Amino acid sequence: MLISTLVALLVAALLSWWFSSSRGRWLVLDIPNERSLHTTPVPRAGGIAILAGVVAGFLASLVLMEETFPAPAVFFSILVLAIVSLIDDYGEVGIVVRLLAQAGVALVLLFALGLVDGNLLVSTILLLFLVWMINLYNFMDGMDGFAGGMGCIGFTTFALIAWQNGATELALICAITAAANCGFLLFNFPPARIFMGDTGSTLLGLLAGCVILYSHDSGLVPLWLGILVFSPFFVDATVTLTRRILHLEVFWKPHKKHYYQRVVQYGWGHGRTVLCEYVLMLACGISVIIGVGLPVTGQWLIIGGWVFIYLLLMVAIQVAEKRKDRRNEIIRSPP
Repeated sequence: MLISTLVALLVAALLSWWFSSSRGRWLVLDIPNERSLHTTPVPRAGGIAILAGVVAGFLASLVLMEETFPAPAVFFSILVLAIVSLIDDYGEVGIVVRLLAQAGVALVLLFALGLVDGNLLVSTILLLFLVWMINLYNFMDGMDGFAGGMGCIGFTTFALIAWQNGATELALICAITAAANCGFLLFNFPPARIFMGDTGSTLLGLLAGCVILYSHDSGLVPLWLGILVFSPFFVDATVTLTRRILHLEVFWKPHKKHYYQRVVQYGWGHGRTVLCEYVLMLACGISVIIGVGLPVTGQWLIIGGWVFIYLLLMVAIQVAEKRKDRRNEIIRSPP
């Protein structure tokens, strides 16, 4: 496992360094607009570095893989999704084409993981869950060090739980993914020199969804605790999307209404905000590591506690924004 994770880390770090230092015409740049939190053009080829790191780590670990984990299906799905996302990074792929590609990839993985049992309703819910995980990770990739940090902490949490319970293959895959994220994060931490783009965010969303479902199906981590690991992304994206739909907004278009974006705009900046998010992610991860050893009642008490914490955080952000708006109104008002 150590060699595979080191390979993933080094490949992702070296490619991230190269992409962030290069200014070739072939390199797509993220040009700031009114919805961006950054102010200068930044290369967004980091997803290629993460993908290369994950694939290199997988290849280095093939000798350790057994038949219980569907590595070929995962490889196929990763590559198909990466191709569609890479095209979207360099141009623009319509939302219908993106969703169809994501649904197709998700369906392949559900069959490969043995999660399609003939129940159409359950299968549809699982399919929608995977597609949502792909997109929510993409939605939340808008702040320096944010998506990469979630990848490092989230997949490390699953790797530790899987390793403790003897699920070597799952632990290996999660450790490789976490290591590739860490390699990328070296150049993505504020101030970011590179972004991961759709290629990286959709890849991580897909893998996160698969790991959550696979861990639940294998009895390692219940679904509710698996979602808690990635809840800093899951809650923000789900609540924000729901609010935008209720307000009849074009919800798939870029915006600056996620809670983490609102905190940055409030005045905290990328560095302070992302460090606080890391604390939140670590707290979620530790809660899950503790929770897997508790009875179901104890697990749901943890979930209830986190629901209260998230509600408190959202209210605190809203109150802080209103106070800032009132201060600005007083400053602008004539004497």
